[in-house]
Amino acid sequence: MGNLRLGSTAPDFEAETTHGKIKFHDWAGDSWVVLFSHPDDFTPVCTTELGAASVNQGEFDKRNVKLIGLSANDVNSHNEWIKDINEISGGELKFPIIGDKDRSISTTYDMLDYQDATNVDAKGMPFTVRTVFVIDPAKKIRLTLAYPASTGRNFAEIIRVIDSLQMGDKYRITTPVNWQKGDKVIVHPSVKSGEEAEKLFPGYETVKPYLRFAADPSTRASA
Repeated sequence: MGNLRLGSTAPDFEAETTHGKIKFHDWAGDSWVVLFSHPDDFTPVCTTELGAASVNQGEFDKRNVKLIGLSANDVNSHNEWIKDINEISGGELKFPIIGDKDRSISTTYDMLDYQDATNVDAKGMPFTVRTVFVIDPAKKIRLTLAYPASTGRNFAEIIRVIDSLQMGDKYRITTPVNWQKGDKVIVHPSVKSGEEAEKLFPGYETVKPYLRFAADPSTRASA
């Protein structure tokens, strides 16, 4: 993703959106953010994706996550498109969509499609791919995903990763393959076995010296 890597500060920008003009960092405030791009308005895959994100709005709200979409069209086009999204999803899209007709934000975030020669506008200018940035309250990029224009995203996976990131920030853990919230977690390598590990993760299980499982600490804390 160009010079944007995990741990990079997400670039600030000003933009016109379906909720008015924003300054990105100010709009984000102390929330987590999912910034995700769409190739074009009134396209089939994008419509299903925005509908799914809208339907899952409550799950993101529970996690202090703000959603913001981006499409390479102007805000007037977005506002008309939202009517279709709401009709098809049966919900009401409540998060903003950025107007990026000139591709300035797409270029900053390296979202443009250099693979699919058909993913261009009438002037031959490339649209975006399906990029996802998960950004934490410190404005650090914590996850990047890039799907081709032909493939819709999995929002359950994005929520799963946010759960893992937020839990890892709060507790000294990592999460194993296919982990879901409530499953066992892995004790972070920085936690010393013995007294420290037992204090933090009572009853933890050592499978290998470098692989120690423990109950989901958030479940234990809320019990």
